[in-house]
Amino acid sequence: MQTTYQMFIETLVPSDELIVSRTDLQGNITYANETFAQISGYEVDELIGKPHNIVRHPDMPRSIFQTLWQSLAYGQMWRGYVKNLRKDGGYYWVYAEVSGVYKEGVLVEYKSLRAPIDEATKVIMQKAYDERKTQEEKISRAVIYLQSDLVEKLEKLAHEQKRSADEIMNEIVSDTLF
Repeated sequence: MQTTYQMFIETLVPSDELIVSRTDLQGNITYANETFAQISGYEVDELIGKPHNIVRHPDMPRSIFQTLWQSLAYGQMWRGYVKNLRKDGGYYWVYAEVSGVYKEGVLVEYKSLRAPIDEATKVIMQKAYDERKTQEEKISRAVIYLQSDLVEKLEKLAHEQKRSADEIMNEIVSDTLF
């Protein structure tokens, strides 16, 4: 459960920069350029060896990544818009191109190039992704305000039960409404 203002803060990708990364065939990062590190809020060393989905924002529909992996499995390049999660809980939008890297006809890794997108596209994509999450995953984004003592109790309960605060909130809301 995100409880800081950072979740509302967007980091803009500079118009003259490209975010570049490579992963092994399992999706673990093997290379990240400095721009990737700076925009995502990580150090390059923190990214290497981690699954690329370390930057997956919860607003992104799962189906987008299913399509990405299907395209790669067919040897095709995948192109699309992605909202990524920063280390501090903020976010950034990119246009991504992901493709396989082949040596002597054998797939050895994946590479991803990401570029900035304009504000109008961000608005269109956020609305489209919200609709897809609702239709496909039956999940809708909501922002609520709770008293600080309730947040502390919720976090304590989540820790004690080894569950996420979001799971507990979903349970409370569903029990209350139905």
